[in-house]
Amino acid sequence: MLKFLRVWALWLTAVCASPIWAAGFSAGSSQAGEELHFKPEQVISFAKKVERTLAAKGARVAIVARMGRPVSELPEGMHFTHVAFAVYSEITTSDGRKVPGYAMYNLYQQDAHPDVSDLVQDFPVDFFAGVAHLEAGIIVPSAELQARLLEVIASPTYKALHEPHYSLIANPFTLGRQNCTEFVLDVTNAAIYQTSDIKVIKANEKAFFTAQPVNVNPFKLMLGSMFSKEVSTSDHPAGTPLTATFEKVAAYLSKYDPSTVVLTVLPD
Repeated sequence: MLKFLRVWALWLTAVCASPIWAAGFSAGSSQAGEELHFKPEQVISFAKKVERTLAAKGARVAIVARMGRPVSELPEGMHFTHVAFAVYSEITTSDGRKVPGYAMYNLYQQDAHPDVSDLVQDFPVDFFAGVAHLEAGIIVPSAELQARLLEVIASPTYKALHEPHYSLIANPFTLGRQNCTEFVLDVTNAAIYQTSDIKVIKANEKAFFTAQPVNVNPFKLMLGSMFSKEVSTSDHPAGTPLTATFEKVAAYLSKYDPSTVVLTVLPD
């Protein structure tokens, strides 16, 4: 039991937690006190490789995932711990130059209030800081869906779809709680169905999206929700809890948006 609680706590700190260098977050972020697994130059090199991969695919917007914890510390069926949009942008450097690159559009937990989230923009080097493994999952939607996604991200709908009440295992089929992957899924479906109506979005997710069962003993799950604010089962009906994962989003888009490309990036 003690081992479970330790592993559960480690998982909690990794999923949708703010990165060490994330803009808008303090040094007291949930990853800031952890040991860095890679040197800054390694993270920078890998982040640049991810950007080059996105550019080579002609991605104006893509879904990118990172590994905040080793797979051995994650529940069955889960590999990546945080998902966000990468949007091709004109970026202003510290010396005032404007250069092309990718900005990351994230949902991050607040440092002081892990059951509350904010929408934050940072960059690939921030995104991959503090990861357990230099591995990225990438989903490049079809050109048509990318165009629709850009419209949603630039519109009031993007912020309107944010539910700040955070849960690590948020149910993608219900309202009231949300995590980073559910937010990405909601925004994606807003683009697919060209609607800002969350009830319509949820109805379509329930009809067509296959969620990941959270394969944790119910008693252990109850203990997790008792000890951690960021875990809530309030949005889960009776039965096995369900949540959205990168892999399930990739399978969903591959089925219904056939031009979607899914790939993995590893360091050189």
